[in-house]
Amino acid sequence: MQSGEGLILDEPIDDALSSRYLAYSLSTITQRALPDVRDGLKPVHRRILYAMRELKLDPDSGFKKCARVVGDVIGRFHPHGDQAVYDALVRLAQDFAQRYQLVDGQGNFGNVDGDSAAAMRYTESRLTIAARLLLEGINEDTVDFRATYSGEDDEPVVLPAGFPNLLANGSNGIAVGMATSIPPHNAAELLDAAAHLIKHPGASIATLMKYVPGPDFPTGGIIVEPEASRAEAYATGRGGFRLRSRWIREELPRGQWQIVVTEIPYQVQKAKLIEKLAALIETRKLPLLGDVRDESAEDIRLILEPKSRTVDLDIFMESLFALSDLEVRISLNLNVLGADGTPGVLSLQETLQAWLDHRRIVLQRRTEARLGKIANRLEVLSGYIIAFLNLDEVIRIIREKDQPKAELIQTFSLSEIQAEAILNMRLRSLRKLEEMELRREDEALKDEQSELTALLGSEDAQWQAITGEIRQAKALLGPKSEGGARRSDFAEAVQPDRSAVLEAMVVKEPLTIVLSEKGWIRALKGHGIDKADIRFKEDDKAAFVVPVQSTDKLVLFATNGKAYTLPCDKLPGGRGHGDPIRLLIDLDESHAPIALFVHDPAAKLLVASTTGHGFQVQEAALIAMTKGGKQVLNVGAGAEAVVCTRITGDHLAVVGENRKVLCYPMDEVNEMSRGKGVKLQNYKDGSLADAITFLGEDGLRWTDPGGRTVACKDWQNWLGKRAQAGRMAPRGFPRSGLFKPGNY
Repeated sequence: MQSGEGLILDEPIDDALSSRYLAYSLSTITQRALPDVRDGLKPVHRRILYAMRELKLDPDSGFKKCARVVGDVIGRFHPHGDQAVYDALVRLAQDFAQRYQLVDGQGNFGNVDGDSAAAMRYTESRLTIAARLLLEGINEDTVDFRATYSGEDDEPVVLPAGFPNLLANGSNGIAVGMATSIPPHNAAELLDAAAHLIKHPGASIATLMKYVPGPDFPTGGIIVEPEASRAEAYATGRGGFRLRSRWIREELPRGQWQIVVTEIPYQVQKAKLIEKLAALIETRKLPLLGDVRDESAEDIRLILEPKSRTVDLDIFMESLFALSDLEVRISLNLNVLGADGTPGVLSLQETLQAWLDHRRIVLQRRTEARLGKIANRLEVLSGYIIAFLNLDEVIRIIREKDQPKAELIQTFSLSEIQAEAILNMRLRSLRKLEEMELRREDEALKDEQSELTALLGSEDAQWQAITGEIRQAKALLGPKSEGGARRSDFAEAVQPDRSAVLEAMVVKEPLTIVLSEKGWIRALKGHGIDKADIRFKEDDKAAFVVPVQSTDKLVLFATNGKAYTLPCDKLPGGRGHGDPIRLLIDLDESHAPIALFVHDPAAKLLVASTTGHGFQVQEAALIAMTKGGKQVLNVGAGAEAVVCTRITGDHLAVVGENRKVLCYPMDEVNEMSRGKGVKLQNYKDGSLADAITFLGEDGLRWTDPGGRTVACKDWQNWLGKRAQAGRMAPRGFPRSGLFKPGNY
């Protein structure tokens, strides 16, 4: 309906919100976040470069204040805040942010420490050679132009792009529902790959990677991503690259040494990196690192001192890479706007082909534009020649006729353009020498016209011309040019023992782990703690008290036959009563721990269930750093695990609830990694109660309720074969029916 204040639209709120949000999201995608696959630029960067060209800030010219550039950009092309535009201009000038700088800055443009640039009124700028390559031919009708936001000027939709800037300088952006992340690459390698793609359309990723093995970061560094992973990332357009700092070991007097970091990863601020390393030292999360200091001047020199000269170098560096930004992962998400403005994720081959297709269109448009100018000039020249051949008559018509232009057209069958050109001719041109020059120019233009016509008619000739342009671009940006050589190298990451690396990240100190019968666990500092001094909740007491080091791993074996791994440094502290063990592991209320011990990778265990089945297992096979643990002993319905003991001898003694004891050699028990096991002892009634291993030469021993060790002198009387029933326990055997009272 119509009101006094204007038109009011009756529209459902859902429709209104969705339509406006869609318009906003599309604007964000196309105008802010995603670069164009053809020139690798977002609108703000494209407008900055074009505005600087309009200001004639060529590489060979002088500098102008950045404030002047920013003023032109926001006044004519980009209706946004001046600080946002200046920040974009600054990034184009930073040699640690751009692999190929597009702006040559003079003044303070920030540094790798993270310091910001000076205000725009203090800095100056001009275009670089790389920027000139991107803009070259823009005034030759090579690209489309559109009206600016004010309608007073025109701006290019895309730049001619003389080199594949999208991959050369990379790009980052976050839009609505999508993002892009493209690391920088070496331009010479990209140009070589593009030239190969011209000769072999549809070349495989493996072939292109012979030219483009991986990114090339402006800050250098070492890429340790495996080749197969890099190939997959380039084939799918999604992936990542592990990038490490470049470092050397520097020897010092008295056998001491230190690490000197000379290159840090891309987009890592040195000041924040040092701050984080210092925090790791202060919080004792990296005990191998003794000190860090910055000795950088123009080049980066970051000193890392180990805590001791005996520290293993590989473990030292791997722990640093794991905990700090000395190693980062640079993601690859080749999500860009295509030539039709549609976003999509492209492969390396598709990205290079899109740039080549754009260069071919640029070549065709430039050729057509040149042919149009040649045709106009030839038309004018033919009119000049007619005028020279009939000079007296032309002069008479001009002097005597009231409308000389119409008379010239009628008399000599001239076109409007030819007649206008004759009338505008200077008197000094009426020389015989000038006529000869006109005929030579006419002949040269006709030769050029025929060559350009042939070029437009031949696809092979066009690709040959583009190959020549690629060679010229490579000469400007290649290895022989300043800063053109590859900066990032490739290497395989050293793979030291992971457990040793994890151990190096923990301060080694003595702890005593206490697990109560009701399932409360805690870590008390120190060893030799009197059990009488340990406080528990009401009606609770100690089930396990285990002395450990903070770098150890505990193995908890439960009645469900599962083994759980507990890093000692992650257990709750000794204040209070600790935390419930079931918060740390997925242990059902119907099951309980039967063993808790420090993990020894070289040891073997005997595990057995109440059914009398069991087997030997390597202790290393029990480790699983998951909350759910690892199933080792399979127990059936109504049964549960009852024995988990370390094998220390060559004989096994088992006892059932019927107090019958059986001994036999340990080699009669199979070794497995998981399963039910073999029958250890046979029962008519009852189940397995306990088992223990011992050396035959030492004999069978058990512990009485008073904690004294008792030897069975005639233990051979209980020697038999596996799975037999056994004999009644000898005199003096504990009433509990166990070889050792309490838990393991």
